[in-house]
Amino acid sequence: MAGGYEKPLPALTKVNAEFWAGTKAGELRLQRCLRCGTVRYPPGSHCPGCLSREHTWATMSGLGRLWSWTVFWQQYFGAFKDDIPYVVALVELDEGPLLTTTVQGIDPADLRCDQRVRVAFRPATEERCLPVFEPA
Repeated sequence: MAGGYEKPLPALTKVNAEFWAGTKAGELRLQRCLRCGTVRYPPGSHCPGCLSREHTWATMSGLGRLWSWTVFWQQYFGAFKDDIPYVVALVELDEGPLLTTTVQGIDPADLRCDQRVRVAFRPATEERCLPVFEPA
């Protein structure tokens, strides 16, 4: 797409539509099982804890800790060339789930395990905002 967002985006589905509606509204919404209380990501039709299909969407605090990360110094995908170096990270939310994401607003050399982070939302398209994390 000329002049637009050229990086890959996850497919918008019936199962994840509320997640993406939340990011557009500046909220990190995840599914919470109504039977056992498990908070899950990615969204799914069944709870991984008890297999219940009953869930609600809950707004998370957006706070967590840096669990693991890698820094990309090499351009593997053309759309990411202006981002190098960029961080791909696992962030453990205070509510429990791990999210694969990116950490921005900090030199990659300054990242530390268990570092506190908070969610921020970056517009990708008119319909989508991406959750990214930055130092808390």
